[in-house]
Amino acid sequence: MEKNFQGHWDPVMMGKREADVMGEADSACSASGHHPHGGQSLWQHCDLQEERIYMDYNATTPLESEVILAISEALHEAWGNPSSSYLPGRKAKNIINRSRENVARMVGGRAEDIIFTSGGTEANNLVFYTAIKYFWEARGAAEINGQEKSHQNGKSVLPHIITSNVEHDSVKLTAENLSREGKADVTFVPVSKVTARVEVEDVMAAVRPTTCLISVMLANNETGVLMPIRELCQRVRSLNKQQPAPRILLHTDAAQAIGKVRVDAQELGVDYLTIVGHKFYAPRVGALYVNGPGTTTPVFPMFFGGGQERNFRPGTENTPMIAGLGKAAELVSTHLSRYETHLRETTLYLEQRLQDVFGREKIHFNSHFLGSETLPNTCNVSILGPELKGRRVLSSCRRLLASVGAACHSNRGDRPSHILLSSGIPPEVAANALRLSVGRGTTHSDVELAVEDLRQAVQQLEGLS
Repeated sequence: MEKNFQGHWDPVMMGKREADVMGEADSACSASGHHPHGGQSLWQHCDLQEERIYMDYNATTPLESEVILAISEALHEAWGNPSSSYLPGRKAKNIINRSRENVARMVGGRAEDIIFTSGGTEANNLVFYTAIKYFWEARGAAEINGQEKSHQNGKSVLPHIITSNVEHDSVKLTAENLSREGKADVTFVPVSKVTARVEVEDVMAAVRPTTCLISVMLANNETGVLMPIRELCQRVRSLNKQQPAPRILLHTDAAQAIGKVRVDAQELGVDYLTIVGHKFYAPRVGALYVNGPGTTTPVFPMFFGGGQERNFRPGTENTPMIAGLGKAAELVSTHLSRYETHLRETTLYLEQRLQDVFGREKIHFNSHFLGSETLPNTCNVSILGPELKGRRVLSSCRRLLASVGAACHSNRGDRPSHILLSSGIPPEVAANALRLSVGRGTTHSDVELAVEDLRQAVQQLEGLS
């Protein structure tokens, strides 16, 4: 079993690490003389007596104990259909309503602004689907009024979407698919190779008369860089006031930011904000913040059913998981300042210990960029050396559980992260990258054990060269 965020061995983490490392290298347990075989679990061949140190909180987080309790209580006491009028159904409905209020409070919205989804991928897809449909409905109304034409210079007009070149796959691949199917024109604005941010001027330069959506993540999951969403929204809103409908819709995927830094959708000025539970110690469900869904801001359902979630996202609600999401949101609202302080202090200590042990000349931080703010918990680091590819180093570690980048990119072999390359990190440095992300319960002792594990792994690999 794996160590949880309070320093205890946690089976939740065991499955996560197994998924991360299976297939990375057959020598994952080479330090202890064991090797994985066939379809058996890697962990059957490793020495489980050593303490494991989990530093992959950007990939997923364990459930807080209060979250587990909320889920358990809902399973036992609120098993009824939330649409039913008798007691178990009313209990379920009350839990959902309370959770909606807690999630809304966490992101600075109103309860009616929250639509529960299966997770961040569905929420992101819902935004893109809505933007395309909204464009055509508004365009159709304009054509009827003689204001627009569906063809220009003999070519059909397509809705235009702007996003960045460092987005999560649930945005990147959705946009690429829309472009490939001829449903939208897409511009991927490159991040600066100096700041690793999407610069506001670059986004504004990409705007066209047909632009219907701008979607830029709030924080990058590999570099930890915070994007200038508030400034971007201010510029786009000013532009929207100067031009006829359809207005440009604004979306940010806040998956990595929530629970680590303050997130206020109203202050940011977005129309949509994606919420992902398993990034802040909640279960694997999510929500979409919409500023006035169906009134101020359009939402078009992707499928149809029994009318749940005000018809925006029909399907009988997953009451226990929504209860867990609500409790986790309540904890963020109550304790965010303490969480953020601990994460930042622990990350700074980790970075200092890496420099102390390996020396400044052998360490390159891929999460340090001139003029950019970053998440308080993310240390993306390369230990320099031709034999020290990130996957090789992690496969040689006996204790450290971490990743070389986003979990959804774990099948891409030893190719350097396109996010790091896009951010100006040289290929030979990016190939050695380790993404170390700390959690609420990561201690200085954990840091010492992790750095020592890395030191031994590096020593082993350089000794083999």
